[in-house]
Amino acid sequence: MTHRLIPMRETPPKPSITIPEPKAKRLIWAFSVIVFAAVVVLNRVQVAAPEGFDVHVFARINAVLNSAVSLLLIAGLFTARAGRYILHRRVMITAMALSVLFLVSYILHHLFAGDTRFGGEGAIKAAYYIILATHILLAAGSLPFILFTAHRGLSGRYPEHRKLARRVWPVWLYVSVSGVVVYLMISPYY
Repeated sequence: MTHRLIPMRETPPKPSITIPEPKAKRLIWAFSVIVFAAVVVLNRVQVAAPEGFDVHVFARINAVLNSAVSLLLIAGLFTARAGRYILHRRVMITAMALSVLFLVSYILHHLFAGDTRFGGEGAIKAAYYIILATHILLAAGSLPFILFTAHRGLSGRYPEHRKLARRVWPVWLYVSVSGVVVYLMISPYY
């Protein structure tokens, strides 16, 4: 009897959604525009927090969620490469769910706390704004492509899913990791 050190690749799971591509594209673009507009509009609104409430609790939650998403994305890469497709699907759906929670927490943080000015000077200030700018631009631009990648995977279009994931995954990972870096850099100024 021989033992395999590397598990055999699983058969990819059956499609779990059947939304046709044209309809999925319309829904994904509409959702992405609505999310972007909501973030832009709600970033300009500030609500008074209840007395004694630490408004920056949401920033800490965001950092934890982004850290968890980063770890899940790495696990997603390894599970896909190992052919553990069912586990890969679960990991990536969890990463997406935590990203939705992040978005809610992000909006709540900005509703209650508003913007915080970065207090560093010199090179660290330049580094902070470069990381922040790339984080914001890539976060805003990546949402529809994350959803397209998920749709292709969940609808069983695996070659197209893999092709898109190779481009989208590193961007999503950068966004989640840079979100933690931005938090660590700005948190002393809360």
